[in-house]
Amino acid sequence: MPLKSLVVAGLLASASVLAADTAKAPAAPVPLLWKVSDKDNTVYLLGSFHLLRQSDYPLSADVEAAFDDAERLMFELAPEEMQSTAVQQLMLQAALRTDGKTLQQDLDATTWKRLETWAGKNGMPMVAFNSFEPWFVGLTISIVEMTKQGLDPKLGLDNHFMDKAKAAGKPTAGLEIAQEQIGVLDGMEAAEQRQFIVESLDQADKGSVETERLHQAWRRGDAEGLWTGMAADMKRQYPRLYRRINVDRNDAWVPKIQRILTQPGDDDALVVVGALHLLGEDGVVEKLRERGYKVERICSACGAGAR
Repeated sequence: MPLKSLVVAGLLASASVLAADTAKAPAAPVPLLWKVSDKDNTVYLLGSFHLLRQSDYPLSADVEAAFDDAERLMFELAPEEMQSTAVQQLMLQAALRTDGKTLQQDLDATTWKRLETWAGKNGMPMVAFNSFEPWFVGLTISIVEMTKQGLDPKLGLDNHFMDKAKAAGKPTAGLEIAQEQIGVLDGMEAAEQRQFIVESLDQADKGSVETERLHQAWRRGDAEGLWTGMAADMKRQYPRLYRRINVDRNDAWVPKIQRILTQPGDDDALVVVGALHLLGEDGVVEKLRERGYKVERICSACGAGAR
């Protein structure tokens, strides 16, 4: 589920499950949490699953301690944008075609037939898609699949901490603005947008088995499993798309996180972003480690040596 978990949450995404077997699930998810330090500041990096279930709460003591220690929080988007209906309207406006073409003219016959089949299974008229850009249709497929499998964006980790920050009176900010996130999708080349639809349909075909596997990997704090399941295939099959929605954004975020570490004083921050942005050699964690910062995994359940 490479694309979806990045885009759904901030836009806006990023996956999971029919009813989980809560009897076998751990009492709390193992956090994808790292502590980045210099001589006087700390930034906690927390990997989010953008759509979750009520059974994914409460969170672990490690995560709650990081929130308590942080004087402020940062997200992909500031709460006032992420939770704004105006941003949803901006996305719809960006998604509407202005080139006089239809979606069917953009897609090859095989992909169009697959989309017809998916729409039929989900009770969605194809005419509703024809006036939109392919990226928006791919995003729609992703969101529909996740929500029908029991996931709720209102319960996503981002929204959870936005609400906690508001209740605690802690200041919040975004690493990017809504127009930039929308631009990531709307600025895709035609070939990349078609890849987005194919990727979304591929993941829909895998159904709940795939999303359950990824959701459980997130609950276990399995960074390697999430990287392999969410990004490795996309990086190999769609390298330009992978760079646009992951690498380029990570590269833009790292200097903003560095400014927290280098600013005067000792204020700490909790940064909550889609888990994929923290994983692998292209992730924010490794990019900060390469810049010489002390980076350690915070995970009481993981044992020594977790990275």
